[in-house]
Amino acid sequence: MNKLQNLGLNYNVIDAIEKMTVADSFVFRSNKIGGGNGEAKFYIGNDNEMIRSFFGSNGFQIKCFLLKQDLVQYLLDTESEYKTPAQPYNNIDALPSLWKERLAKIKNLNDILYFDINEQTQIAGPRLYVKSTDIAYKLIRELSLPNITYISAIKLVDGNGDFVFYFRLFVDYFGEVEHPQKVEEEIQKIEEGEIEEKKKSLLKKARIGQGKYRNDLLQDCPFCPITLVTDDRILIASHIKPWAVSNNKEKLDPKNGFMLTPTFDYLFDRGFISFSNDKKMIVSPWISNMTYSKLNITPNKKYLHLPIDGRECYLDYHRQNIFKT
Repeated sequence: MNKLQNLGLNYNVIDAIEKMTVADSFVFRSNKIGGGNGEAKFYIGNDNEMIRSFFGSNGFQIKCFLLKQDLVQYLLDTESEYKTPAQPYNNIDALPSLWKERLAKIKNLNDILYFDINEQTQIAGPRLYVKSTDIAYKLIRELSLPNITYISAIKLVDGNGDFVFYFRLFVDYFGEVEHPQKVEEEIQKIEEGEIEEKKKSLLKKARIGQGKYRNDLLQDCPFCPITLVTDDRILIASHIKPWAVSNNKEKLDPKNGFMLTPTFDYLFDRGFISFSNDKKMIVSPWISNMTYSKLNITPNKKYLHLPIDGRECYLDYHRQNIFKT
């Protein structure tokens, strides 16, 4: 069983709800794309055995918490969207200053922010909603940008058998990890750099795992070390340290990559799995037990064919900055 030991907390991890999307109807008016002022109730999913097992029986009231460090990270991850929005927000001109104000506000809060949420039993139908009047819950509504923000929750248990739920905000740019503006800025920097045109082309192709980067990586790693699939038509050249934060040498370095089948590329790219230097898989608690089971993923399983030599510094970056711990 995974454990959570952080900021004086000491819990065992029971399971996770992976993705509850933050809709435009939920966020504060200052963040909205559509009309209205925003509703305080939050949709957590349809009523079923799985969600009841996780949250509780009809009319549940549960204790939850956010971590300040996660809220700071969320604002850093959404900085590009606040400052160069890809969505048509109603309050688009004010978002850059709101980002600065909100970051300062969060940094002055306690490290752990507790709140209670209650199931909204007065709302009929299969859709389950929760609500709270606590400050930490209101912070979720205040910070979240709609459609690109999702909430995950981990169910924890302490030594007395009491449950508590760890909530965290994540960002997904419609299937992409990096904000499109961030990628565009890096491409622009390459275009304006004093390097030959052939090198510029190689650097840009490496962003999507093509060209010389892919060919060199296939020479070094000709199959997926997890599934052992060798058909290069379905192998993805995945950067360990992301392309957008790598220097030009790192962008093209085949040691900064693995050849992975699509599912494992997705999990690795988004930090749901990583690897230790002794070739063991590290799994994030932010994926549910059911999903890991269906994918036949076992924590700490050793993959003997995983090429580690020369990748240690890149893997260290991945574990420290990409892996969702």
